[in-house]
Amino acid sequence: MHSTQSILVSLHLPKTAGTSFASALQAQHGPGYLADYDDLPMQVAPWLRKFRALRAGLDLRRSWPDGVTCVHGHFLPAKYLYALRGRSVRYVTWLRDPVERVVSHYEFWRRDYDGSDPKQPLRNRMLAEDWSLQRFALGPEMRDLYTQYLWRFDPRRFAFIGVTERYDDDLGRFADLFGTSAAVRGHALRNPDRGDARYPISAGLRTSLIQHHARDMALYHWATTSQPRTVDREGAGNP
Repeated sequence: MHSTQSILVSLHLPKTAGTSFASALQAQHGPGYLADYDDLPMQVAPWLRKFRALRAGLDLRRSWPDGVTCVHGHFLPAKYLYALRGRSVRYVTWLRDPVERVVSHYEFWRRDYDGSDPKQPLRNRMLAEDWSLQRFALGPEMRDLYTQYLWRFDPRRFAFIGVTERYDDDLGRFADLFGTSAAVRGHALRNPDRGDARYPISAGLRTSLIQHHARDMALYHWATTSQPRTVDREGAGNP
């Protein structure tokens, strides 16, 4: 018998303050929190990440862990469409300006890592070949990362989309929308690479990145202009 308790599935898109958000979710869910960071979707070819997501979803459908009320991590959310079909599920995520996100991702992959983890072949290749920012951010592998993650997942399914540049305000909106404890509001951004920072790249490169990641730019624009900014006392969004 499936539990009637709603399950929160939180998609951590890389470099969107998901590590900070994880601490808020842990405060909210306690032992019901489950971290799911083993998939490493961007390290493998698209066909393989999709196959693995579907297979893992079917496996989880047969053996959902007892007591888990929240899942957070790097995974294709389609995995949980299959794993939790027929259950009460709420999906949430955070988005960041795609230009700033991809530059931050590049800097992160180059920082404090020796390129020896066999589970990260793409990252290892990037370091071994000494990719420039342009090769990383304008190449095919990381193009429209949000869109790649959202394979078979309609973004309108998200009950909440936070915007990293408005992290503190949107964390409060999340707390109001989901009726969480006041402790959630105290989890500020951990990383010194704050979401509202802009990387000092040239205007020409910025334009190229906007064009190269056009689908993600459209998704980000939709999220920043169409999502409710406040919540009334009954929990209904107001524009």
